[in-house]
Amino acid sequence: MGEYFRGAKKQDVPEGAGVVSTIQGKDVAIFNLDGEFYAIGNICPHKGGPLGEGEVNGTVVTCPWHGWEIDILKGCHPENEKVKVPTYPVRLVGDNVLVDVEEAK
Repeated sequence: MGEYFRGAKKQDVPEGAGVVSTIQGKDVAIFNLDGEFYAIGNICPHKGGPLGEGEVNGTVVTCPWHGWEIDILKGCHPENEKVKVPTYPVRLVGDNVLVDVEEAK
């Protein structure tokens, strides 16, 4: 098991939205879905757009650059599981959202 680092404060991640954080040199998108927090790689596999700035609909984020979709829970395109981004384990400690960027799936 790797080490967890603070990615955000819970109150800084609005419900149904994401934020971008750099953790140990990796760009990570942190999402709040109905009070549960998830972290995925921030870089869209299409053209490198910032997934953490995309619109969230259910469990899917749409890249703001070209409209590519990624399922936040699975870390892949909803219709093509070969199109992936890393997913990271998340822990909540107090008001902090902690992410382990070394244990990517």
